[in-house]
Amino acid sequence: MKILIANRGEIARRVIRTAHRLGHTTVAVYGDPDARAWHVSEATESFRLGPADLAQSYLSQERLLAAIAHTGADAVHPGYGFLAENAAFARAVVAAGCAWIGPHPEAVERMGSKIEARRIAVSAGVPVIPGYDQSQDPADLAAAAERIGFPVLVKAAAGGGGKGIRIVHEAAGFAAALAEAASEAERSFGDRSMIVERYIQRPRHVEVQLIGDKHGNAIHLGTRECSVQRRYQKVLEEAPAPNLPDSTRSGLHDAAIKLAREMHYDSAGTIEFIVDDANGEYFFLEMNTRLQVEHPVTEEVTGLDIVELMINSAAGAPLQLSQNDVTFTGHAFEARINAEDPATGFTPQIGRVTDITHQRPSSVPGSVSRRRWDAAIRPGDEVTPFYDSMIAKLIVWDESRDAALQSLRYALDDLRIDGLITTAPFHRWLVDQPPVIAGRVTTRFLDETAVPADPALAAPTAAAIWHDRNTLDHTVGRAAKPHNPWNLESFRLTPHRSAAPVLLRALDGATHEISPADFPTRTSVEPIAGSVDVQRRRVSVSHLGFPHEFAVLERSEAWAPDPSEVAGAAGAITAPFPGVVAEVHVAPRQSVDAGSVVVVLEAMKMLHSLTASGGGIVDEVRVSPGDQVSSKQVLITFND
Repeated sequence: MKILIANRGEIARRVIRTAHRLGHTTVAVYGDPDARAWHVSEATESFRLGPADLAQSYLSQERLLAAIAHTGADAVHPGYGFLAENAAFARAVVAAGCAWIGPHPEAVERMGSKIEARRIAVSAGVPVIPGYDQSQDPADLAAAAERIGFPVLVKAAAGGGGKGIRIVHEAAGFAAALAEAASEAERSFGDRSMIVERYIQRPRHVEVQLIGDKHGNAIHLGTRECSVQRRYQKVLEEAPAPNLPDSTRSGLHDAAIKLAREMHYDSAGTIEFIVDDANGEYFFLEMNTRLQVEHPVTEEVTGLDIVELMINSAAGAPLQLSQNDVTFTGHAFEARINAEDPATGFTPQIGRVTDITHQRPSSVPGSVSRRRWDAAIRPGDEVTPFYDSMIAKLIVWDESRDAALQSLRYALDDLRIDGLITTAPFHRWLVDQPPVIAGRVTTRFLDETAVPADPALAAPTAAAIWHDRNTLDHTVGRAAKPHNPWNLESFRLTPHRSAAPVLLRALDGATHEISPADFPTRTSVEPIAGSVDVQRRRVSVSHLGFPHEFAVLERSEAWAPDPSEVAGAAGAITAPFPGVVAEVHVAPRQSVDAGSVVVVLEAMKMLHSLTASGGGIVDEVRVSPGDQVSSKQVLITFND
């Protein structure tokens, strides 16, 4: 069988891996920025979809159907995101004579509407959150919010993945939040319909993995905890979900099977629930009629290949296992590694990956732990602003939850991605937080917990240490040998052979002169990681989840900051990160008030509103919708 994967990145590679193991051939598709991507090189053959624009590439049903016809594909696996939950595309694939490796289109359609999904849940006797059916009328939605009582959750009626969702705490902010969420929903799903429902302030996000076949069989593969979230995007997942009362766990399993039978569900899918951490009550949230990003943790504790089960079901084969055949062994965690900067509010990042280290011998003698690296990147790859910010998933398994969490610490200690700012150091900070250790995290955790303040004083010294340690035995022009101190009990330094100070300039223009005589013989045990690029004369360190990059200066160099690297500009709106201009809300000579939205940027499939910090008159508008902008680029200027 020839399987076309209508997706990209690590999930395309994941499907290719199983398909090839089963003896199938594969077709990779790609937009122009992905022409040399890893999934393209691993597939049996490939097909160009078009330019970077999603609508003309990965979201183009016309181009994907052309790929099916051109390559003679027998089946399509949609991965997740993009068109994975698009019933019209599923029907078009079937009409083209291909097998759809996913649930039947009617299930995709019914569960694709949160309103219809809610009605099905009610019909099946599954508890749902009090709320209001969908509408595109802002007045209707505002009235519903008043009836339900604040805080409320405004969310897109179609789609998922955290797009088109806002929390509104008071009536005064409702209209703006609704407009922004509806705009994001329309761009992501082509539908401005919204739902308003009660917002549960101490929720846990727990889900149940399902698998069904075309013969009426359906079983669950246990629970997953997905409560560590930021912007409604999952950050850290684990299986099974910890600290659930037995009645809650069995209730979740039973509710998921009820819904699967109600839908005659015939593939992999996930039922998501909100669980009240105080009393164990649970409410149906939504169903994802596709493979989930976090499916590896379920595979690790069950020993099953969910992609294989999906392929077999699509081919008409009955499930070869019953509920009693499913066993759960040990515990697994998954850390989603994103190209984002924790120090600047997790803004998207782009750049070229120069080196990756992710697999070393276990740090624990005699450990039975396993590591899995599902990645979209390799050294030399370029991360662009056109697609999602997730670049890899680090998965670990061990015999117990405590052991698995410790294994994740060691794995993150060993992980280095050079040339690109990522969330990996943030994850290392995250796994040491008491609620994560205890397994009592709610979806509000990252909103309620302050990420450590940027250690501005520690960073230059750490950078100087890294530069000194990694360049003593190297000449300019040779790559420095990587070194990772995270696997040490503390950061020990050997005697230094040079007394010359290290001169550093931060990207904000601040300069530092650090003398080796001032280096500590031991630093704190807080994790510090770093890398040195000798050729570019750059040193990067990550400390407490915050990345810092410094230029290494010669004595003859001026101490003035490099204008191209100084953030911000007086009397102007600048891009805080690379992206594409989605909307421009102002024109020259227009008066604006403080807080007015002037530009909306799209970066890695998320919308970000840029607002005026004070009142003024617009002087120049230097961008238009569709323009690609770089970090710190001036977008709008104002008259003095």
